[in-house]
Amino acid sequence: MGKKKLDHKSTIREIEERFDKDVERFSNLETGQSATVDAPLAMQLITEAAVAASSPIKRILDIGCGAGNNTIKLLQYESDLHCDLVDLSQNMLDRAHERVSRLNRGKTTIFQGDFREIDLKEDYYDVILAGAVLHHLRDDEDWKIVFSKFYRLLAKGGSIWITDLVSHESDEVQALMQARYGDYLLELGGEAYRKAVFEYIEKEDSPRAVMFQLDLLREVGFSQVELLHKNSCFAAFGAIK
Repeated sequence: MGKKKLDHKSTIREIEERFDKDVERFSNLETGQSATVDAPLAMQLITEAAVAASSPIKRILDIGCGAGNNTIKLLQYESDLHCDLVDLSQNMLDRAHERVSRLNRGKTTIFQGDFREIDLKEDYYDVILAGAVLHHLRDDEDWKIVFSKFYRLLAKGGSIWITDLVSHESDEVQALMQARYGDYLLELGGEAYRKAVFEYIEKEDSPRAVMFQLDLLREVGFSQVELLHKNSCFAAFGAIK
């Protein structure tokens, strides 16, 4: 995907402003990601995979944490954690801190800003969670910087778990999967809802194919890469250091 095709996408500031206004919707563990196909299943799978791959878990990093749903799900399994939460939106972080702190017996710390620019401890985290955030990355260099940072931040044996909107390498398959997703949105909220979701994806998101991301995880150093689930334009996957 060339740079020219990304010129019309939302800026970091525009993304921050949109999420500042959407805290309530993302504060529901069950319905906060209703526009995402199989969202509850994907969250369950990355949570269970994190516990299975990297137990005991003591230190986690949740990037693009929103209102904290992924961390809250993990706290159902491990309730004494050092939780570092990162998001562009201060409003989201305030809600996430409030919700996570009620459940977590450990320390909860928030970091407002762009993950690529925030100084975090290397060789430190047992688990990194990235839910519905990486589709905001743009060119190849952007993706490599972020995936390389995941690897540096994780302790040996640590793992990164991702749920996200994904694209497809084949134009024909992309059209097929987008049509299937459109049918899902139509059933969920009608034609106006389908149109609105597709419009903000076009404006804000630049997802990449699952294979591109799995290959990149290996390229930056991860020794074990796992695809947990894929349905239509969404996938859950991860890697272990």
